Amino acid sequence: MKKLIAGTAMALVATAGAAFADGHGVSACLITKTDTNPFFVKMREGAAAKAEELGINLSSFAGKVDGDHETQVQAIETCIANGAKGILLTASDTASIVPVVQQARDAGLLVIALDTPLEPIDAADMTFATDNFLAGELIGAWAAATLGDAAADAKIGMLDLAISQPTVGVLRDQGFLTGFGIDVKDPNKWGDEDDPRIVGNDVTAGNEEGGRRAMENLLAKDPSINVVYTINEPAAAGAYEALKAIGRENDVLIVSVDGGCPGVQNVAEGVIGATSQQYPLLMASLGIEAIAQWAKDGTKPAATEGKAFFDTGVALVTDKPADGVDSISVAEGKDLCWG
Repeated sequence: MKKLIAGTAMALVATAGAAFADGHGVSACLITKTDTNPFFVKMREGAAAKAEELGINLSSFAGKVDGDHETQVQAIETCIANGAKGILLTASDTASIVPVVQQARDAGLLVIALDTPLEPIDAADMTFATDNFLAGELIGAWAAATLGDAAADAKIGMLDLAISQPTVGVLRDQGFLTGFGIDVKDPNKWGDEDDPRIVGNDVTAGNEEGGRRAMENLLAKDPSINVVYTINEPAAAGAYEALKAIGRENDVLIVSVDGGCPGVQNVAEGVIGATSQQYPLLMASLGIEAIAQWAKDGTKPAATEGKAFFDTGVALVTDKPADGVDSISVAEGKDLCWG
């Protein structure tokens, strides 16, 4: 069974257009967690292309590393001072950023969270994002179905994003555990579960080096780990290298979230068993369109029906489909990938 969950996102791509007046004189800001992660690189490309199409002046900012909250605060303050009409934001600290976001909104800027909801989610005017809980749930359900009866005795390593537990990391982590069939206790944080199958949690900063280090730490705690959840594909690549160093790269199931072209290739090569694909270019281009509409007539974007955010789609990518879990093939994933 291969239901294209990304269909909603692709339909939006087909219908999105430059249905706005010339944006001459309108400025906008894009603030990402870093400018090196391929996900944010593609987000910046999508925002820049749409801004050029609509005649909007775009300024881009990024933290030095994932978790660089202060640089993001300074960027928002700069955008306010420069008279921007709107901000697209992927926040590193989803709670601490709220006061300066409120300053921006009070100054008349439209603030749209991309990918990572703020805490609370309505601290931004709207969120354009993957359903991150569903993204995690898909890879969790796939891992459990792939293991079959052996899932009852799994040893799971959880490679999360950051100690500050930004919403995107919590949602993916808790979605994975739910999909795997594990009680998540408080769904608003990770690490409080008491299921004996969970060896532990470590943080990766969403990059390959962090993924390798976190995997090494968890293997030191329990070398029998056979399932690894990773916050994103760079962390998954690092986890794989740590496993390869001890000769265990072929007997551990790694799952992830992103759907970038390098990650999808890693699925093809067996480095990652399955990944949930998201669509950063779409998030950013729709965000720029929303700022253009706000500048034109003061209209704010609406959430997807039944959700508190605008859902930009997600699809599980694997060449080893599991019964009862919707997925698309690696070939289909390559047609939709980015980076």
